[in-house]
Order: sequence, then C-alpha cells, then structure tokens
Amino acid sequence: MNDLCVDIGYSSLNKHDEQLCGDQVVMERSGDDDVIIVLADGMGSGVKANILATLTAKILTTMMMSGISIGECVSTVAATLPICKVRKAAYSTFTALRLTNNSEAELIQYDNPDVVVLKNGKSVDYPKTAMMIDEKTVYISKIHLAENDVLVLISDGVIHTGIDGVIDRSWNRDVVAGFLECIYDSETSAKSLSTLLINECAVRYGGKVMDDTTVCVVKNRKRRQVNLMIGPPADKKDDDKMMSLFFAKEGKSIICGGTTASIASRFLSQEVKTVLEYDDSDIPPVSEIRGVDLVTEGVLTMNRVMDYAQDFLSGNSLYNKWCYLNDGASRIARLLFEEATDINFYVGEAVNPAHQDPALAITFKNKMRLIMELSECLKKMGKKIKISYF
Repeated sequence: MNDLCVDIGYSSLNKHDEQLCGDQVVMERSGDDDVIIVLADGMGSGVKANILATLTAKILTTMMMSGISIGECVSTVAATLPICKVRKAAYSTFTALRLTNNSEAELIQYDNPDVVVLKNGKSVDYPKTAMMIDEKTVYISKIHLAENDVLVLISDGVIHTGIDGVIDRSWNRDVVAGFLECIYDSETSAKSLSTLLINECAVRYGGKVMDDTTVCVVKNRKRRQVNLMIGPPADKKDDDKMMSLFFAKEGKSIICGGTTASIASRFLSQEVKTVLEYDDSDIPPVSEIRGVDLVTEGVLTMNRVMDYAQDFLSGNSLYNKWCYLNDGASRIARLLFEEATDINFYVGEAVNPAHQDPALAITFKNKMRLIMELSECLKKMGKKIKISYF
C-alpha cells in the first residue's frame, strides 16, 4: 500500500462520416491499487471495427484480470474473432497495460504505435522483449513507475494524420512524444493531457479525420484531498459541529453559498470579502475568507460545474474554458477535476425559503439532486467520494 493512485483519461475521434469508433478502451479495477487497461484498434472502421475492438478489449481485460498468461489471452482472442478474408488477419491490434500497486506496469503491445513513457516530463526508452504467439510478434515490457510518471497509449490514427488523405510522415511517434513533453505539466490531469493531444490530431486532420484516433493517458500521482461544503445544516445547533469537522480535514477547502460562507466567517472570526470580478457574467463573483482556499456562490455556480463535469466525461470540449477562466465554477472545476483524487462533500440540509419559488429552479430538491449527480460524475472520473449530511 502506498499514497499513490492512478489517474486515467482517454479521448477519441471517429473516422469521418462514421457513427461508431473503431477503437475501444476498456478498464477493469481490482481494489484501489490494481488496474488493467486495453486499447484495441479494430480492423477497418465503423460497426465492424467497433465490434472487433470491443471484443478484443473485453476478452483481454477479463482474462488478464483472471491471471491467465498473455500467450493464452492472445491465442483466445485470435481463435474467437473472425478472420478477415482480404487481410487474412483475425483480430484487432491492441495495447494492454497491467498496473500493480500503483507502481509496477506491465505492457503488452501488438501492432499499435509504441506507448510513450514520460518520466519527469521527458520521454524515455524502456526495455521490450519480443514473444511469438500464433505467428504474431507481441512485445512485453515491465516498467517501475514513480510519482508523476505518465504512460500514453495511442492508436495508429494518432500518427496517421494528414489532410486530404495524405499522411504527414513528419508527425510520427517520436514527434508525438516530443509534443507530449511540451504540453506536460505535473498538475494537468490524464484526461486533459489526452484532450490536448487529440485536439492536436484533429487540427492535423484538417477537420476530416481519416482514421479512428484514440489517446489513453495513465498518470501516476499522489493522492490529494479536497473538501467542499455547500449549504448550512438543517439545525442551527449543528453549525459549529459541521464547521469543526470540515476545517479539521486535510486538503484544500471550498465553501459554496452565501449563508454557508457567513457561518464559516463567524466560526473562523474572519471577514467575508467579495471580489467584484466577472470572467463570466452568468457566474456570481467569488469571495474571500482567510483560511479558506475558495469561496463561491452556491447552486448557480455548482450547476455550471455540473455542466463542465458532464462534458469532461464526454468530449471535454469545454476544457479550454474552465481551464483558464478565473470565475468560481472554473476554479472549482480545476480543483475537483485536475487536483483532487479524494473529495469530501459536506452538505447542509437547511431549506432556504428564498429558493422555494419553482420559477427559480434552485429548490432544495434540486440542490440535493445536483450534489448526487455531481458526485456520480466525479466517481466516473476515478475520484473517491464521501458525502456527509448535516
């Protein structure tokens, strides 16, 4: 057991005019410290490629999770999937990664571009051992991972970019590794790194993607806790209890809501100062309380955070907005999506009479639903979530 955890994020582009992606990423976790990830690239594109990639990834992750040898795994995939009559090949290419105790990585690579490994933000070489399995060359690697090490799994669409169907040969795997070195930041999440690379690929395709393109980033990082409090307790007698528990927690603190901020200011004997700056006119300005990392308005701000969370789990198209703006919602998004691995919600269940007008759409019931939906989104990002009600 260690204080490290694995941050995983991936992004894909479908081939032009295709509804389904021919690449698939499948993950299986065993406890908190062990995970298996497979990126499979199905032959061709569209429905057929999607089925081939999905079956390959599912079979490999299931068998590897059961401790079956890689030779038997590959043989099973080859025997299970149909053979292409034109190419005489039986299944998709793949990259499989087994992570143990958040520190040991085993890579199994078949015909996908080589995984890029970053240590201290720099691309490094790693040993590869060739194995012949059913007349196919599979490469095995074992790599020890330290804090902030990054592994980037890519399908061949990443290095086959080009305009009008002409592949840009200058954009190869080694150049991609150099690009990753340039965008690397120890504070940037795996999902955001994958988004930055996939966006670069989209630009290099000139808007017409000629091959399914997938980037899966695996980042080894230390656990970090963020604590968020929203709403006062149902019973005012619990104000001090809620505040004591909140401020006793390690990690950065976020307080949402004017009433909650007022209670915190009294508890800390510190003034609430409003910062009248609007990066986004739809988001109320933040405030400051000495001893609190971030103080924002409540439900309106959190609704925007929810929008960002849902987008983050899909195309992450709003990344360039919340990553740089300084409004309350963007700052919360950065803390929860990028920085936190463990998030503690402290939710007050007091009903604000001013919010019970149905026309306002911020009723108590909506607030509770919002917290639950946001917590589910964060769990899908791989965060550990705990919710305490008062």
